[in-house]
Amino acid sequence: MKNYYKYLPISPSDENWGLQVLHAGYQEYAPGGQYPDAEHPKHHTFSWENGRVLHEYSLVYITEGSGVFNTQATGDIPIESGSVIAIFPNVRHRYRPNRQTGWKEYWIGYQGSFMSNLVDNEFFDPLQPVVKVGYNQNMISLFNEVIEIIDKEKPAYQPLVSGAAIYLLGQIYNSSRQQEFAHDKVETIINKARSIIRSNLESKLSPHDIAKQLDISYSRFRKLFKDYTGMAPIQYQIQLKLEKAKEELVNSSNSVKEIAFSLNFESTQYFSNLFKEKTTLTPVEFRKSFKKL
Repeated sequence: MKNYYKYLPISPSDENWGLQVLHAGYQEYAPGGQYPDAEHPKHHTFSWENGRVLHEYSLVYITEGSGVFNTQATGDIPIESGSVIAIFPNVRHRYRPNRQTGWKEYWIGYQGSFMSNLVDNEFFDPLQPVVKVGYNQNMISLFNEVIEIIDKEKPAYQPLVSGAAIYLLGQIYNSSRQQEFAHDKVETIINKARSIIRSNLESKLSPHDIAKQLDISYSRFRKLFKDYTGMAPIQYQIQLKLEKAKEELVNSSNSVKEIAFSLNFESTQYFSNLFKEKTTLTPVEFRKSFKKL
């Protein structure tokens, strides 16, 4: 892979897409070399003494080598091969490879309301800017694809490369969430709980009963489950029951009352109200909509 970078103009239609890629590239830095090197664009270069402040977001993926990343809020954070550095707008930062190792880096810079929304909703945190994703061939292939696309700049290339950026963000968030549960038994507990729920959609098994089967208190079970999945056990259970109800409505002749009873909803009325709340259609309307197809 040759060293490469490119900065991109943004059209008015690109701005309406929600995420715009501003630049991307790949660079190899040999041990003992200058960082950034003399070829680095002047408006994005920096020194270790002064750092820099960007007005956009960036991701820097270190595929080989090691180094350090620093902001005033985080202090020095060691960078290993397989680390992703998330750079946030208006945050002074600096990073560099160790002189003994050098490193290889991919990067992509982007802006837009999509990313601002992720930060506002705390999916990404400036105080936790480094995520260890390891050697990820999918991410490397995506970076290479982005570089290939922006090199040609064919019509409507921005939606393609912004889609790749969104996928990269998803990979990084997934890795960061998995790290939170990597060193304890939480994953085993949650997997058992999900299996129990899926196997008992037509029973009266409650989240309290599941907690008893797992031999933990309900309050701890609920917290672990919500932290891991993003929803409470009862919400997870209800959503699966509603998906099962949709299958029954489309593929069987069972009445709404029979379906509600088989899935142990409190009443037909409660089932119908909940179904409409989640789908905007009553069970009868949902069934009729498929008969028209």
